[in-house]
Amino acid sequence: MSAPLPVRLEELAASANPPAAEARAAVAELLAALAAGTVRAAERRNGRWEANAWVKRGILLAFRVGALSEQPSAGPLRFFDKDTLPLAGLTRASGVRIVPGGTSIRAGAFVAPGVTIMPPAFVNVGAYVDGGTLLDSHVLVGSCAQIGHRVHVSAGAQIGGVLEPAGELPVVVEDDVLVGGGGGIYEGTIVRAGAVLGAGVVLTAATPVHDVVRGEIYRRAPGRPLEIPERAVVVPGSRAIRNGKGAEWGLSIQTPVIVKYRDARTDAAAALEEALR
Repeated sequence: MSAPLPVRLEELAASANPPAAEARAAVAELLAALAAGTVRAAERRNGRWEANAWVKRGILLAFRVGALSEQPSAGPLRFFDKDTLPLAGLTRASGVRIVPGGTSIRAGAFVAPGVTIMPPAFVNVGAYVDGGTLLDSHVLVGSCAQIGHRVHVSAGAQIGGVLEPAGELPVVVEDDVLVGGGGGIYEGTIVRAGAVLGAGVVLTAATPVHDVVRGEIYRRAPGRPLEIPERAVVVPGSRAIRNGKGAEWGLSIQTPVIVKYRDARTDAAAALEEALR
């Protein structure tokens, strides 16, 4: 009896020269499980999001053992990528609405029925996008990012990927979140359910978030990601530089600011998004 998939992938990933056939078979099994949503790069356990490091090591193994090959093309365009990571073979029966115009979903990404994707957009390996979510034009969903139900990721927004280190938590966007256009969520940030990120909000590990409602400042700490609270409404802001030439010149740097928490008016505006789906 063969060992469980996590054990096999860990052993193959740890090998300097893993057997090619065995490694490719394990990678194919992992990608199929990821695409089916039965395996995820991160999961919520006892209220806390945790990375599945073996999954991310398996994805990295796919890049190691893959060979460059010609990919399916449309018209005169030709593509060349690792043959272990082809495009997902979606059909009409998949229930995902993909509008023509240059959108692609990599194998090993889970995209639930009922998701709408406007062109162009890219969903990378290991990502999880749950039902009712809308990915607008020029959206990137990075490797292993986890996106919940009924999320709206507006045009030009980026949900960053986190593959390495393998134990690092990927970006998590929980249910019913609105991500404004031109914004970005990076470096394992968690956006809790129902939050609203205004256009241009950028969340990174190095950026403190000022909550003027609760009088708190949220930061990433060792072993703890940056978290945006449930139903928080976040807009771009600035904070003064207090030392050196920055202070002398009167400069400020970008910082997200929580200005309120969702109320009936915010929910009514969010309800308009359902018409697009």
